[in-house]
Amino acid sequence: MRSLSQVALCASLPLWLLACGAPTAEAPTEDTASEPAAEVAEADGDMGELEIRANGEDFVREGFVTKDGWEISFDHVYVTLDEVTAYQSEPAFDAEAGGMPEASVMVNTESPITVDLAAGDESADPVLVETLSAPAGRYNALSWKMVPAMAGDAEGYPIVMVGQAMKDGETIAFTLKLDPELVFVCGDFVGDERKGILDAGGKADLEATFHFDHLFGDAGAPPDDDINTGALGFDPLAAIAQNGVLDVDSAALSEQLSAEDYNLLLSILPSLGHVGEGHCSETQLTRS
Repeated sequence: MRSLSQVALCASLPLWLLACGAPTAEAPTEDTASEPAAEVAEADGDMGELEIRANGEDFVREGFVTKDGWEISFDHVYVTLDEVTAYQSEPAFDAEAGGMPEASVMVNTESPITVDLAAGDESADPVLVETLSAPAGRYNALSWKMVPAMAGDAEGYPIVMVGQAMKDGETIAFTLKLDPELVFVCGDFVGDERKGILDAGGKADLEATFHFDHLFGDAGAPPDDDINTGALGFDPLAAIAQNGVLDVDSAALSEQLSAEDYNLLLSILPSLGHVGEGHCSETQLTRS
């Protein structure tokens, strides 16, 4: 476990915390410029362990049927997360209002970490990203960047999906390598249990949740549901597969998909990030 506890001693946070964080808590701007870090004090007591987890939900672990009838199963869904930052925010952060949390305490990861959201079965816990030593309190906001993986099967891409799609006797083995770098700023976790309440000497967790049904749609929902009317589906991807194989990156998709479908794909990616069912403020920083 890495000791990363940091207490930012200021009342409010300007854009991306650049005036109110330690170097390891620095958050990105679109030009990635760095500002001097403010003073940070190490907490000397009332500490606990804060687990940062990532969850692709049952859509990723168990598979699902897209809005246009393709049965999808994933072998791997790699996402690379960086500068994952948990905040004690007062007042509570409203992602739909935009801006940044007004945090008195924040802790963060230091280096990019690649996880496979498809690991495990339907009973598996969300994937552990990192455990942080953190001051006790209520962590009610979370932000993270998605950046290209530095090594491994996802090298060069923030998101890589590997799996199969089946429909009407046809099977397509797909590898989708997507390269826009994204940043999400989220409020409180919304779900069956409250997360982020850390007692001294105890353990709590926060979750970065990814809703891949936003990309493909969900046959279990009505056709006129927002999850389907705004989704790409799999038909446009199946149409560019060759001999049952689709192995493409963003550059190939920009050339092979229609302009309408490619722009729809790009518009969906910033909506993938959530905290449970809680919404995030989404920004697309760069694209190739």
